[in-house]
Amino acid sequence: MVSMRAGCASWLWFAMLLTALYIAPVRADDAVPGSACFERAAGYQGVNPQILRAIAWYESKGNPAAVHRNADGSIDVGQTQINSVHFGELRRYGVPPGALKDTCVNIYVAAWMLKRKMVRYGNTWQAIGAYHSETPRLRDEYARNIHAVLVSWGVHE
Repeated sequence: MVSMRAGCASWLWFAMLLTALYIAPVRADDAVPGSACFERAAGYQGVNPQILRAIAWYESKGNPAAVHRNADGSIDVGQTQINSVHFGELRRYGVPPGALKDTCVNIYVAAWMLKRKMVRYGNTWQAIGAYHSETPRLRDEYARNIHAVLVSWGVHE
């Protein structure tokens, strides 16, 4: 069970993340929507920006307006396809579902979610796969798909 102190610390941390997002300067040379957001979010969370980009490419081909309705009734929102199962937790941190349509908010949330998996599994393909699913078969398949994207870009062997 999470203690109240840990819960408050998590909430405070996420509030600081959103504050940093809104005060971070936007560069004029951002040719791809969200390009600078990948770097800033990855740097803030200590995750690899290429992994975040690969997730966005695999999930939506980088489409910030992407919305996918799943067979189980859940929906995935934005270029990193944040699933509606996370909406309750995100609301508690002050992030309403509609905010996920904002390119940078979506990328920062994805970086935060990936970091949480890395804390649990380490800097591993298992953590990358767990971004999508904790089910071993689905987790491993997802990690292979992200790896394939990186290989196709020439950034991984």
